[in-house]
Amino acid sequence: MAKQLLIMRHAKSAWDTEAATDFERPLAKRGKTDAPRMGKWLEEQGLIPDHVVSSPAQRAKQTTMKVCKVMDVKKSKVNWDPRVYGAGTEDLLETLAEVPSKASRVLLVGHNPGLEFLLSYLASEDGEGISPEHYLIKTATVVVLDMPDDWKHIKPGSAKALKIQHPKELDSN
Repeated sequence: MAKQLLIMRHAKSAWDTEAATDFERPLAKRGKTDAPRMGKWLEEQGLIPDHVVSSPAQRAKQTTMKVCKVMDVKKSKVNWDPRVYGAGTEDLLETLAEVPSKASRVLLVGHNPGLEFLLSYLASEDGEGISPEHYLIKTATVVVLDMPDDWKHIKPGSAKALKIQHPKELDSN
């Protein structure tokens, strides 16, 4: 079976909080609404991950928990990887290389600009209806990629972007 990577940027975070650091910033009201909506969309599309890697930063952690709760993905499938916070392409590729080989669909929840760098590294030019200007990953956006069969040896341009879903494009019901 082909592998898939679901890249998700954390949902909208709050700036006007008592958080002492960027790492501790929580979700904003909109983020708390968008995260479960995106989880519902993933479930409706049949895109349930069998492995999850997330930044442990508060806003990413809250996003991951809300998305996974809607899809009934167990907490034991979530790997909190500190390398994802502030990660560049190399860090994210190292993280993906450690995904169990049996994992066929992985959800990666993190931050920009790292996720956008990873997407542009992975996505081939002939993604179906996906042009480079759409490589912007807004908050709570999910990108669905078909991946090579080996998480350990991912080459530039080796993935195919199938869909980029923004929360604003979903019905609000």
